[in-house]
Amino acid sequence: MAAEGHNVDGTLLELGRDHGHYFQKKTFTKPTYCHHCCEKIWGMLTQGYVCEVCNFVCHEKCMKTVVSYCSGVALQLIKNPVAHMWSEPGHIKRKFCNVCRKRTEDSTSIECEVCEYYVHVDCHDLAVSDCKEAATYVPSLDKAAQAQYHHMREGNLPRDSKCVVCKKVCSSSECLAGMRCEWCGQTAHALCYRQMHEMCDLGLLQKIMLPPNSLTIPRNELPMEKLLNITASEQTAARKVSSPCKITADDVSSGGDETKEKEDYEVLRIFDGNNSLRNQVFRTASVPKTASVQQIRDSALRRFHIQDNPDNYYVTQVTNDLTGEEESLEDPVPLRNVKRPEGRRAQIFLRYRDDPDKAIVKIYGGWLRIPVTFCTMTVTKETVQDVISDSLDHFGLDRKTWNRYNLIEVSLERGVVERTCNQQETMLQLVRNLRKDSLRRYHVVRFYVQEKEDPHDHAVFVGNLPVSLAQRQYERILLKLLGAKEKPFTAIGPIYFEYGSLVITFNTPKAASAAVHRLQNAVYEDKKLIVLCLPNVQPKMLPPESEPLLVLVNVKSGGCQGTELVKSFRKLLNPFQVFDVLKGGPLVGLYVFRNIPKYKILACGGDGTIGWVLQCLDIAKQDAACFSPPCGIVPLGTGNDLARVLRWGGGYTGEENPLDILKDVIEADEVRLDRWAVVFHEEERTQPPTAPTPEGSAEAEGMMNNPEDQTSMIIMNNYFGIGIDADVCLKFHNKRDANPEKFQSRLFNKTQYVKIGLQKALFERTCKDLWKRIELEVDGKIIELPNIEGIIVLNLLSWGSGANPWGTAKEDENFSKPTHYDGLLEVVGVSDVSRLGLIQSKLAAGIRIAQGGSIRITTHEEWPVQVDGEPHIQPPGTITILKSALRAQMLKKAKKKRNQGQQIAIGGGGRSVGNDEMAASTRGGGAVHTTSTFKRGGRGGKRGPGGDETDSNDEADAFL
Repeated sequence: MAAEGHNVDGTLLELGRDHGHYFQKKTFTKPTYCHHCCEKIWGMLTQGYVCEVCNFVCHEKCMKTVVSYCSGVALQLIKNPVAHMWSEPGHIKRKFCNVCRKRTEDSTSIECEVCEYYVHVDCHDLAVSDCKEAATYVPSLDKAAQAQYHHMREGNLPRDSKCVVCKKVCSSSECLAGMRCEWCGQTAHALCYRQMHEMCDLGLLQKIMLPPNSLTIPRNELPMEKLLNITASEQTAARKVSSPCKITADDVSSGGDETKEKEDYEVLRIFDGNNSLRNQVFRTASVPKTASVQQIRDSALRRFHIQDNPDNYYVTQVTNDLTGEEESLEDPVPLRNVKRPEGRRAQIFLRYRDDPDKAIVKIYGGWLRIPVTFCTMTVTKETVQDVISDSLDHFGLDRKTWNRYNLIEVSLERGVVERTCNQQETMLQLVRNLRKDSLRRYHVVRFYVQEKEDPHDHAVFVGNLPVSLAQRQYERILLKLLGAKEKPFTAIGPIYFEYGSLVITFNTPKAASAAVHRLQNAVYEDKKLIVLCLPNVQPKMLPPESEPLLVLVNVKSGGCQGTELVKSFRKLLNPFQVFDVLKGGPLVGLYVFRNIPKYKILACGGDGTIGWVLQCLDIAKQDAACFSPPCGIVPLGTGNDLARVLRWGGGYTGEENPLDILKDVIEADEVRLDRWAVVFHEEERTQPPTAPTPEGSAEAEGMMNNPEDQTSMIIMNNYFGIGIDADVCLKFHNKRDANPEKFQSRLFNKTQYVKIGLQKALFERTCKDLWKRIELEVDGKIIELPNIEGIIVLNLLSWGSGANPWGTAKEDENFSKPTHYDGLLEVVGVSDVSRLGLIQSKLAAGIRIAQGGSIRITTHEEWPVQVDGEPHIQPPGTITILKSALRAQMLKKAKKKRNQGQQIAIGGGGRSVGNDEMAASTRGGGAVHTTSTFKRGGRGGKRGPGGDETDSNDEADAFL
């Protein structure tokens, strides 16, 4: 399916007013709706028209104004094809197939991860490659000349969508009808949408949208799935079914039960070329046994959806030997003498009448962003080089500059596949070979003129390397994996030593493609490398008021709710501004956005993900144009205390509209978040180690004389705990590490905390008399401790999934009102496990002990501690909490009332007409754990792809 629009050119084929449909009058015996006007075709036994190929249904009165092209020809009408990114097959509810127009729940279906395009797996072959063109930057055009047009998609509109022209409802739950722009979300009737303004303003998300004309993507032979790092469905790629609508058991070339034929009809197997016969890929056609040659030929053309002059084609018998001479079918009864292999149906070839001396070809110039879609020329002995020169003449460009261009062969069969033609190839022979191998493929192959100079910076991200190596060591590893003696890349860097990740840059797309193919399956030290080709942002193309949103999603957070979120955000925004942090980490997105002077971040995940994002931001911002972008939160974890304080809610439920979340981000206020450095310093050993160490050895010397080896640091955002709450957290952490598959449910996690808490209360009071066994110092003053078993140091007034240990009582003269940006920490004591449960139940508060900007705790024995839900056992020594220079700018959801009177329905396409607040109950939370250059010891480490493994550790205090 394709509709009239900027990216569709009906002149590419000679079509009549029916837009390629094969309409037949039909009597409907059940309620049926017109796919053009959405109205019911009335009557008990009513007549309408239905297309034999794509099942398009309409009134007789609507036939003259149809704007939707038939699925059989739509693939050949797209100006600039862009491949879809298909999901895994499944049963998709309440949608319609964009090819056969039937309901997707009727059979297994797939959807595009980037746009609102749905197809049955059986219809995949005829899917139109017109996904959103998300990277359109052209260096030769100035900013004003690079216009953004609507990208219209038919059908599957949100319920109650309103037409922007006539203001009436244009959606339908009964058929594939209505139009919607994939960028701005405006919706309209098929009758009305041609009255819309041609230019698209990107809708209400314009401010945070990354404009397509500011992006470039690599010119290489990698599929789009590799650029967006979406796992392509192998099942859909393996399908051999080619018929979009009339699928029978025999349509699948692998065989199956043969359908019974009517007495007067015969089913033929039709091959469209030599490759089809070799691979046994055919289509079937049922024709009368007395059919003429012309009827057989016309039926074959329809089966392969070839819209061309039928006189240019003929049919022959299939021979066993492809080198033998083929016998043409002859009237009056051509099927009478057709040879039929034993137990098989008659097999015929559909062939093209080649002129041995010349051929007509179309050369496309869409990638040059010129007003001419294509030019037609007759080729005889011309080479590819001659064709480039002649086409430049037709496009109004200087033919003498032919050496600056390439001719690219683009196949639209099963997506978009590119090949650069050899300049010395003979164009006539190239075309004839295509026709001989497969007529279907010949009709979906195009030739594009493209500039050789590539404005893209060919940067490749490589992750999962060993951490903290020298640059030369990383270079040697890469050379070994690439199998090269000399460096094929021109530059290496930045290098993110803490994560074992780096970026390498190449001069040419060919070199980058070769490196990606070599590295993407490489394994080093039993770890598979993460390899990504990165898009490039041109900051000069951004509007002055633009603040693009960098979306970082942990797809495994919140019971895999992140998977649906990343899909929704890719459809609402530019897909190249949405990243899955499990594939390369937040550093990938931060590198892509490094040159943007002002942008925002939306981190979607649990507390571990938020901390991981802020930690990576600390590393990447040193070389970035925007030093401190504000960060919003969609909380997918369990505790989500930072999200609660910033009004993003206590947890994402999956019922919130992703569009509303993005609108809340636009309207959110920027606030500062204090961050604190927790420095652990172990006591110097006075006893020799258990294992004998040679005197004077480097190891012994380091143990006794190098205090830095006993020091580590973690950055704290939310809270710190020592004693009973950390002990419960640690026990849970250990149980989950032993059996991670059991800890997939939030409810199960909470019951485990209750169980651990009861054990501690009744049998294991290991933190008894903590107040006697540690020393607390606040702002240089020794604090006398009450009878407590745990201490909690708060930066936020939210702890353990929304509880407030500090309490809500009126502040007394000893303490000021606490905030997350006042430069002060609140110290709270917990008397025992039962008190911890009461705090979590919000029935009581802790014991207020102190408030200050510097905390020092001295211990003389091992104690369980936790920082933002990350627990470990701390050896004897000192724990110092100091104000960190690493500050964070956060986004706090604006506190506004919802104004429902100004809303219109838009959904994946709908937008609000006003600036009304679309309240969305989203969630967030975060803690940043940054490992210093000091030795970390055995207390965990940096956040990585498993950063959310500690998301539910905020529940350490979440038991009743």
